[in-house]
Amino acid sequence: MRTVEVHHEITGASDLPVLVLAGPLGSTLEIWDPLVEALAERFQVLRYDHRGHGRSPAPGGTFTIVDLAVDVVALLDRLSIERAAFCGLSLGGMVGICLAANVPERLSSLVLCSTSAYYDDHGPWVERGASVRWAGTAGIAPDVVAGWFTPDWAAVHPEIVEKTIKMIAGTPDDGYAECCSAIAGWDGRRSLGRINTPTLVIGGSQDSGTPVNPHAKTLEKAIYRAKLEVFNGAHLAIFEEADRARRLITRHASAR
Repeated sequence: MRTVEVHHEITGASDLPVLVLAGPLGSTLEIWDPLVEALAERFQVLRYDHRGHGRSPAPGGTFTIVDLAVDVVALLDRLSIERAAFCGLSLGGMVGICLAANVPERLSSLVLCSTSAYYDDHGPWVERGASVRWAGTAGIAPDVVAGWFTPDWAAVHPEIVEKTIKMIAGTPDDGYAECCSAIAGWDGRRSLGRINTPTLVIGGSQDSGTPVNPHAKTLEKAIYRAKLEVFNGAHLAIFEEADRARRLITRHASAR
């Protein structure tokens, strides 16, 4: 299995416990800007770009969620980090599920935001990947971001919406399309019962792409002692309620 040396940034004092932040499809590590400064008061925050995203290279060919997770293990090894708290959003949450199920000794805690162990309908991911190969990420970026924030919140924060659209539009077409394929082929349901890492699940009440029921509720039910918090927001609800997200993530990750 070929790993990728993913681009990363570290924020916070070196003597603090490590918190890894993994973002959604089409994002770069800058997606975490609204939370990173506050989280860095309590953690050494490690953010990274998935392979084929931002400043991380793509190895070419197809890859899976497992490959994305192995990239994280390689990153931790390269930085001599034996154990870390992990917070994954959407695609990043799938990576977190894979890590917790297969290398639990590397995670002290897990936060899963707006993510899923499985999508019954693979069609939208196949179609989105095909659209990107035809029209590029710039062609889909506005429609994707329209589902990431509620209309009222987006109207009040147009600069964040525009920044996010540019982030997706700047993602390499091949990296984005291959991650669509990885999501379409993802089935982590059998992994959930193996997870003993303390887990907090966060869902958005207005998330139409990954609705709380069944996605977040499935995670809550199947993962041992997982706790569910529902935010008033869309797919990126943790940024719509950033203060609440910061408090919950800090409390959950600090307790381990």
